Amino acid sequence: MVFANELKKLVKGEVFTDEETLNKYSTDTSLFKVMPHAVIFPKDAQDIKNIVEFINSKTIPGGSTPRNLSVTARSGGTDMSGGPLNEGIILDCTKYMNTFAVRDMEATVQPGVFYRDFEVETQKAGVLLPSYPASKSIAALGGMIANNSGGEKTLRYGQTKKYVKELKVVLSDGNEYIFSKLNKEELEKKKHQQDFEGEIYRKMYDLLENNYDIIQRARPQVSKNSAGYFLWDVYNRENFDLTQLFSGSQGTLGIITEAKLSLVKEKKYTRLGILYLRKLDSLPQIVDRVLPLEPESLETFDDSTLALALRFFPAIAKKAKGLPERSSQSGLPAEASAQSGLPAEASAQSGLPAEASAQAGGNLFKFALQFLPDAWAQLKLMAIADIVVLVEFAQDTEKEAEDKINELERVLKDMHGVTMHLLHEEGKAEKYWTIRRESFALLRKSVGGKRTAPFVDDLIVKPEKLPRVLPQVYKILKKYGIKATLAGHAGSGNFHIIPLMDLTKKSEREKIPKVSDEIYDLVIKEGGSITAEHNDGLMRSPYLEKMYGKEVYNLFKRTKEIFDPNNIFNPGKKVGASMEYAMEHINSNK
Repeated sequence: MVFANELKKLVKGEVFTDEETLNKYSTDTSLFKVMPHAVIFPKDAQDIKNIVEFINSKTIPGGSTPRNLSVTARSGGTDMSGGPLNEGIILDCTKYMNTFAVRDMEATVQPGVFYRDFEVETQKAGVLLPSYPASKSIAALGGMIANNSGGEKTLRYGQTKKYVKELKVVLSDGNEYIFSKLNKEELEKKKHQQDFEGEIYRKMYDLLENNYDIIQRARPQVSKNSAGYFLWDVYNRENFDLTQLFSGSQGTLGIITEAKLSLVKEKKYTRLGILYLRKLDSLPQIVDRVLPLEPESLETFDDSTLALALRFFPAIAKKAKGLPERSSQSGLPAEASAQSGLPAEASAQSGLPAEASAQAGGNLFKFALQFLPDAWAQLKLMAIADIVVLVEFAQDTEKEAEDKINELERVLKDMHGVTMHLLHEEGKAEKYWTIRRESFALLRKSVGGKRTAPFVDDLIVKPEKLPRVLPQVYKILKKYGIKATLAGHAGSGNFHIIPLMDLTKKSEREKIPKVSDEIYDLVIKEGGSITAEHNDGLMRSPYLEKMYGKEVYNLFKRTKEIFDPNNIFNPGKKVGASMEYAMEHINSNK
């Protein structure tokens, strides 16, 4: 990059432009590949301020800024929409900007903090940030805020934006500002400031006040949403809170350098019910009966995910029982042994080496024993089930938890086509949650020459509409000859449909916009959202105008212009996106 030497003089962190590093940061867990011009590990907020000032010095105000003169923040790289991919400067905050502090019911975190490290400390204090995604073992908090992440506990506790109380953000003028909820008097003071921050507040207030009814009507009528800018959450004519706008904005309005998050008390006692449904049609009735019991989680996965979990059983065991770290892409250590229980041909298909280790095998055997003595009964149930539903209750006392699981049995006992397996003891549920959490990670391994192609992976409608919507989704996929797996959050009507495709073939890649058009038309028609948790990125940003309409989309564009007039923050996401650009950047090499 022609600016590399200049950047190295401006920052205390490292600047990389070598091919290996650029290749590494050209992908995430989406189906895209976008080659950046440089990767920087910033040491602190001052480094980020210097980078923004540097980019501003190279841009022409009001002109068309080239994509290589841009900055995109990246945390754990677990995004499935291509959100942290861009042609300019990528900031990886995980190396240095990864400190945090937990105090009572609150935490202060930098964007590069991995959730797994954060969780260790919150558990010691008996508290929890409950909006973690399924990828919590590799996700970072900056990305969770930027995507407005949710997961298995969102049904009870809500998405990440609910827990964001204060943000420090570097804006497009190169300065760092603090944002939090303001009352009317505090807002007026901000509006009277004669600086860039005051200008932001004046312009955003005018936009939100002058279009108040339009914006409030635009709020998606579903329990979760990560599409667009959350304008409806900023201003209610009493309070004004720009943290709710930065949440879910995918770094398109500024770079978050620190966050203050509220936490919840962790419930001590849990019980899990596993429901095996012979037909998908019974799912809405299940949801209707179970929701009044206030479950902690109400999750699902389909028979294809179950079959895959059995096929990759050693990798599941490793995740659940803490087996040694892998040395390749296998999910098991290189010295794994035949005691894994998989025949050599299964190991080859799964990506596991045939020479599995005795240590891994011993731990795997212990893990497998958890399914006994009813293992065969479980396998029989799996064989006849289309859908598996996990219903978890978490309470403050063991009696309350036991009462909940007994009540679950009572409300469902007369339902046909539903078989229950209830766990009345602590500590036996983790294997089921591991299957649910790791399903996409397992799918990313080559399955019959195909790979995951997450492009309709996060749709949401009201739960009562699922019997009408999901069969139509499957019909569309079948029309184009696409097989897919399903997992999701049944309690909220949010499902992750992951197609398996051979993207080395042009004919397969050409199906993506056609299928997207049809499925997103269906979801929008049914009053849903095209993304509940995974956000827009390269994949869904081109559909935001279709989802919200031209009037609201223009308000999104105006919001971007207010915060980022030169379009230097993660360009091509939320607004200014095109399906043509997305299709040109599909990673067709694997």
